Amino acid sequence: MTQDVRRLPTGFGRLWTAQTVSSLGDGVTHGALPLLALMLTRDPMALAVVTAAGTLPWLLFGVVGGALVDRWDRRRTMWVADTARAVLLVIPVAAAAFDLLSIPLLAAVAFLLGLGGLFFDTAATAYLPDLLGRDPALLERANSRLRGAQTAASGFAGPPAGSALLALGRAVPLLADAVSFALSALLVRSLPAVPRPVPEARESLLRQARAGASYVLRNQLLLGLALRPAVGNIAFLALETVLALFAHERLGIDTYGFGLLLTAEATGGLLGAAVASFLGRRLGTGTALTCTAAVEGLAILGLAAAPNPYVAGLALAVCGAGMGATMVLAPSLRQAIVPAHLMGRVASTSRMLAMCAAPFGAFLGGWLATTYNVRTPLYAAAGLLLTMTAVTATMTSNRRVEAALRDAASADDPGHRESPDPLREGAADPV
Repeated sequence: MTQDVRRLPTGFGRLWTAQTVSSLGDGVTHGALPLLALMLTRDPMALAVVTAAGTLPWLLFGVVGGALVDRWDRRRTMWVADTARAVLLVIPVAAAAFDLLSIPLLAAVAFLLGLGGLFFDTAATAYLPDLLGRDPALLERANSRLRGAQTAASGFAGPPAGSALLALGRAVPLLADAVSFALSALLVRSLPAVPRPVPEARESLLRQARAGASYVLRNQLLLGLALRPAVGNIAFLALETVLALFAHERLGIDTYGFGLLLTAEATGGLLGAAVASFLGRRLGTGTALTCTAAVEGLAILGLAAAPNPYVAGLALAVCGAGMGATMVLAPSLRQAIVPAHLMGRVASTSRMLAMCAAPFGAFLGGWLATTYNVRTPLYAAAGLLLTMTAVTATMTSNRRVEAALRDAASADDPGHRESPDPLREGAADPV
């Protein structure tokens, strides 16, 4: 993708601030929730239930949620979703204050927070290319800033803050997250309106949802971009489910140290987000995505074999760098090549494939840790990541990326005859 000297619009600054504030609250909860669960049980499968619950909304409502976002006003969807999540967190805050927290309650809250996240994230993904005029270079710059801020807030600052706030009381980290959602909702509500895509002919919600899923599944590049995080989520959730237990039992890390361990991953994520555009220009977006995926797998292998907290922190930092670069390059590419009227459905389908895989990873991690030992899920995660890298390398090659960008540029050119829609014409995959 080529560089662009144009400045990002003012509205992007408010979107960036809103997502940064919300990510900080998420980071606080991300650091505190595993520790809250550990206070209630040491059963790996019970911990897996809490971890998996937050991903289940994507399994149940992912594609339909994207179709709804393509029907609704995207800005309104975002602020309503954040307001609902702020109100929801009042329940566990009250339960923690009265010592009524339980694993079922934490799982239910995680599920409902995940449902709100489904609508917010899908709407935000669809809103950004509308705000930036689908410019590839601006999208890359914007996603780099969004990813960098999200990593800094949710990974670097949030987890240690969550651990520290937990020492003040079980309700405090959850209350901080509720405040962050409320502030985010206020900022999002002030965002500028953007033109809506031309409405499609009236169709049933399920038919529109199937059309979005078909668009992803029949396009090799989009399918490769979706499969990579799907397999990756199996690996990362298998790891995340037992990470707190692994850190305590095998590395001798205490509560505060666990927050620092997550911070190491976030530090790498900041670096990865910062250099993503450079890697894309130097290697080509397709090759860069393959390289970052391989780095993630090798880093998790290093974490599994880590003999002490310092090596583990370094491995997580390297893994975070790979993830940070991937999370800039892949969404930017998708936003640049997908038609505006399909953006919500394509984004939700891609995210659904990734998130639906996550519960399997969570339960896989819990089962492997219970059946074998707490290191086994880490070795399994590394194997899955490296296998996925090899399988999807040709699907997201530089050749496919360049062809897709050319087709998207031609479709957006008013003087160019519109290309046939593969969904309506039954055309072969253009890339």
